[in-house]
Amino acid sequence: MRVSKALGFSLLVLFIGSTSLFAADAKKPLSAASAQPSLLSEFRIGFSAQDPWGPEGEDGSANLTGEILLAKPFTASDLFTSYFIPRPHFGGSLNFDGRTSFAYTGLTWTIDVTPDVFVEGSVGGAFHNGKDKVNDPFSDRQALGCSPLFRESGSVGVRLSANWSVMATIEHLSNAGTCSDNRGLTNVGARVGYSF
Repeated sequence: MRVSKALGFSLLVLFIGSTSLFAADAKKPLSAASAQPSLLSEFRIGFSAQDPWGPEGEDGSANLTGEILLAKPFTASDLFTSYFIPRPHFGGSLNFDGRTSFAYTGLTWTIDVTPDVFVEGSVGGAFHNGKDKVNDPFSDRQALGCSPLFRESGSVGVRLSANWSVMATIEHLSNAGTCSDNRGLTNVGARVGYSF
């Protein structure tokens, strides 16, 4: 129950913050919106529930998340081909209750469903400070086997303006059987993104 209240409050804060920033962004003159290409593509910040179906999330543990996406390394001449060109990313997840936190990097593919709605998938790797093995069956920590781990995530998002978006995200960390313990860690949450 604590995690649902925390996520509900987090989503409300993200929504209010993003709508007020959207209003400020809408007042910018058109000339300010056309900037030179940059190495940075997007910055995202949000909150997630820590492994709500596992031992690390049984009492509603939550995370602060942040991510930076770089620009695509090259562009394609048509929209369809551009969907196959990923953006490099790096980010992190900081647990509020002293459980598993991690830093990650990888590649992200974004596909527009409509001009305002998009879906996204990413793959990469993560280094964590969690437990490789857990001997106590009643522990509130998850045995992750080793570090680094593979990381996959999926998102569904809505663009509020040319610069601002909100998205729901699920991510999974696992060693894919390369170590003895392999339950993995799954987090779900919401983020606000700002595109440069």
